Amino acid sequence: MSLPVVLLSVLLAVAVIVCVLLAVRLAQLRRAGTPILLRTIPAEVDHGWRHGTAHYSDDSLRYYRLASLRPGPNVTLVRQGIEITGRRRPEGTETEILEGMLILQVKPSGKNPISGKGKDGYELAMGPGAVTAFQSWLESRQSARSERRKSA
Repeated sequence: MSLPVVLLSVLLAVAVIVCVLLAVRLAQLRRAGTPILLRTIPAEVDHGWRHGTAHYSDDSLRYYRLASLRPGPNVTLVRQGIEITGRRRPEGTETEILEGMLILQVKPSGKNPISGKGKDGYELAMGPGAVTAFQSWLESRQSARSERRKSA
């Protein structure tokens, strides 16, 4: 076999493996979790939105980007260390992809509340039902006062 044929065969095999991994990840993420769009703050108008799913646990929200091969979450928001600082409706051309959604601004409020690139916070775009679920999950967390009392 010639070198170009071998190289093309290897490239084709790598492309097939990447496609299979993406398909498996997409299937896993769509089966469980809440569909949301996320972007870092600050961001230009209409730019930076990423499709993904949010998975809730007792102490954190894990965001998995749909178009990523990373095995773990792309962003983790620690429940005790974040707060909702604003909400708004989509503006401008955002309405084309975010129609019917609400946008929540989430910022850090404690030590190491966020893993990922958004140290200044994130904007989360979700449907009205998902917003209610997120707010309920966040508001039902244990208060900081009871955490301090518990450790004493």
